[in-house]
Amino acid sequence: MYSRRSVLGAFTAASVAHATPAQASAARVLRAPVLRPGDRVRVVSPGSTPDPAQVERGVEILRSWGLTVELGRHVFDRYGYLAGRDEDRLADLQEALADPQVRGVFAARGGYGTQRIVDRLDLRPLRRHPKVVVGFSDITSLQARLWRACRLVTVHGPMVAWNDRRTGPESAEALRAAVMTTRPVVLTRDPAETTAPVMVPGRARGPLLGGNLTLVDAAIGARDFPGLRGAVFFFEEVGEAPYRIDRMLTHLRRSGALKGVRAIVIGQITGSDAEPGEWDAVGVLRDRLGDLGVPVLGGLRLGHGNGQLTVPLGAQAVVDAAAGTLTVEPAVAD
Repeated sequence: MYSRRSVLGAFTAASVAHATPAQASAARVLRAPVLRPGDRVRVVSPGSTPDPAQVERGVEILRSWGLTVELGRHVFDRYGYLAGRDEDRLADLQEALADPQVRGVFAARGGYGTQRIVDRLDLRPLRRHPKVVVGFSDITSLQARLWRACRLVTVHGPMVAWNDRRTGPESAEALRAAVMTTRPVVLTRDPAETTAPVMVPGRARGPLLGGNLTLVDAAIGARDFPGLRGAVFFFEEVGEAPYRIDRMLTHLRRSGALKGVRAIVIGQITGSDAEPGEWDAVGVLRDRLGDLGVPVLGGLRLGHGNGQLTVPLGAQAVVDAAAGTLTVEPAVAD
């Protein structure tokens, strides 16, 4: 078991002598107030259209925590593969982020489309009234944009379109604890995860940044690239062949995006099928990350796989790869 004192002590013990830009920013990060029963939260669809039955189940879970749940006007719209036209998805997201009475913004689902609208957000109200922002996958774009513009700590976790077969009671409790308590998050390597064999021993500290690998790679040169110098880089992926994962990691290396990264932690890599005799995802990860000279920890239950857990993005994290642990400061504040 981890006591609060021992967990928080890990952050001090892992301090580095010279602060990097990402570490220096830790002193001015924004944290939303912890969610409490009775708080209003808004569900929005910045990307693709969610399944109404799954959203109903997710809303039921949020309400069971005592939260007052509202749906954006365009949550179930459909426009091609998007949850409505850009201007409508943007309006829902902007209203949710700007309303001072809304304490949390939960994405209904990911899919695709968030990058089409994030550059047009007015984030001045959010700086005055920071709020919990929850999502993953395509929502990586929004979370990185909020980090770049506001240094807001966000929450990488399950979305409201809830699938009980994939995200059971443990997933729900991990999300609840991340948004309704101020306890640090401690994750350990799961030997059953595909990426668990990927490990380079070492210990490092920095803000945890990243999310879905495709979205991080696609953001290079844009306003939703989080900047990884001095950070612990986290990524997960779904439905990408090993050579495509190789291509994205190689692009990150060639572009200089991984220069100065402190450590790398890897979540769930699902649906990555290899041809006979070729590298699988583990082979690619070992080849592309093993020579960077930083700790690498795989096997975390973060991403599109079963039993998905929750982690803050932007909060200070400590990686102990040999011990198989990632310890992250809370996403919210009292």
